[in-house]
Amino acid sequence: MTASALPDLLPFGFVDAHHHVWAPDSRGDEIGYGWLRDIGAPKPFGDPTAIQRDYLWDEFLSETLLRPRASVHVQTDGALPDPVAETRFVAETAGAHRVAIVGLADLCAPDLAKTLARHAETPGFAGVRQIVSHLPDAPGLSFAPRALLSEGAWRAGLATLAEAGLRFDLQCYPEQLFEAAEVFAAHPQMPVILDHAGSPRNGADATWRAGVAELAKLPQVSAKLSGWGMFDTAWTAESIAPMTAHLLAEFGAERVMFGSNYPVEKLAKPYDAVLQDTARAVALTARGALPHVFLDTATRVYGLDYPSA
Repeated sequence: MTASALPDLLPFGFVDAHHHVWAPDSRGDEIGYGWLRDIGAPKPFGDPTAIQRDYLWDEFLSETLLRPRASVHVQTDGALPDPVAETRFVAETAGAHRVAIVGLADLCAPDLAKTLARHAETPGFAGVRQIVSHLPDAPGLSFAPRALLSEGAWRAGLATLAEAGLRFDLQCYPEQLFEAAEVFAAHPQMPVILDHAGSPRNGADATWRAGVAELAKLPQVSAKLSGWGMFDTAWTAESIAPMTAHLLAEFGAERVMFGSNYPVEKLAKPYDAVLQDTARAVALTARGALPHVFLDTATRVYGLDYPSA
């Protein structure tokens, strides 16, 4: 399959439910972007040097000829001094492109409600991601400094988020999925989106499969087919097909969506390859699922609005 085949495979277009834009060079002093300015410092997904530069809307929207009809921007740095500044930057520079914005908030912070209210002043603000991926025996792979899911203050903050009617993007490791299911069961009205397919760094192993099945029991949870290159830079449609099939079986196509994770995924492969290989993996299981995975699920879950094709 080539990029020219994408319009035939996705004639309805697509929504990119997980990507980033950032400006460490031009607006780093204003917004922060700590890890993006720490050139060459290793991250859990490898050496980020090639993407530690400005990556703005024009570049993102030119990655593929089949431009996304809308997208979901997800926060980029867990230690921004003022995460609301990033939310405003994303909205103010998006132009006519329709975008839902998932911003950062520290759920343990005493001023959480104030931060959420400030985020909500920006049109398109849809929810929060605070990465909870933590492995006590593997600090080099941990995005979170401690086990946030287990903390009472963090859980209280999650309740505040739910009361505000917002969504939560969940990024965690397979070992944390059972605890995550227990935590989010307490908030059945809050949409929760599992980022990066549940971070299957060991593929479709028993821990990941069982955790996905447990989390999928909660009807308010959806899952993203994204972030494959964070754990396997040589991934193909065939290599992710078993995980894609399991996610579709447990969640149903109506609760699964595509995300590119660009520009992080740019470290692994071109955008068109991400798009077509994910579509191929879905089609290997259920071709009829493609409209849900690439358009309808993200549109519904994030409340996106865009012109008809």
